[in-house]
Amino acid sequence: MKSEINQSIHKTIAVEQGDFFLKLHAPCTKIGKLIKGVLRGFVYDDDGNEITTHFYQEGAMIIGSYIPNVKTTYAIQALEDCEISVANYSDVMSLVNKNQEITDIVNREFQKLNSQLQARLVALLNLNALEKYTLFLKNYPGLLNRIPHYYVAQYLGITPTQLSRVRKQFLSTNVNENVGPRR
Repeated sequence: MKSEINQSIHKTIAVEQGDFFLKLHAPCTKIGKLIKGVLRGFVYDDDGNEITTHFYQEGAMIIGSYIPNVKTTYAIQALEDCEISVANYSDVMSLVNKNQEITDIVNREFQKLNSQLQARLVALLNLNALEKYTLFLKNYPGLLNRIPHYYVAQYLGITPTQLSRVRKQFLSTNVNENVGPRR
């Protein structure tokens, strides 16, 4: 029954680099799981500048809202060519509490997203640039070499120049830690 339900509610789509999975303020009618590629979520500030709010890597659930058909508050754009398993959000939510597998998946993924959002908020408010960068590397292993660094800077809330300095500081700190005490 598991594969029958999964096959009947989703299809795999391709989203090319630069294209959008969800556009800003569009109704959130689809939910997805990233099979291949990298996406970013972003908003615009009051001056019209993009601010990257999060990244999606393989295996991540992709939604624009916790509630189906509500207008999204951010856009989701492909940073690489992507393959996404997509389902109608309302159809999936109608199966919650009727199908234990779907209920478990949705609950687990929503809890994971909520934890990520809370951790991101705490990091933005409480950590310095080096600490945010270190946390980024921990939360998104392997992502740094797949995306433009100005998106990383946006995500961290710093300029690309500051990111360059933080990266040098990080490398210097980690090299010194790995070398051991100086004699």
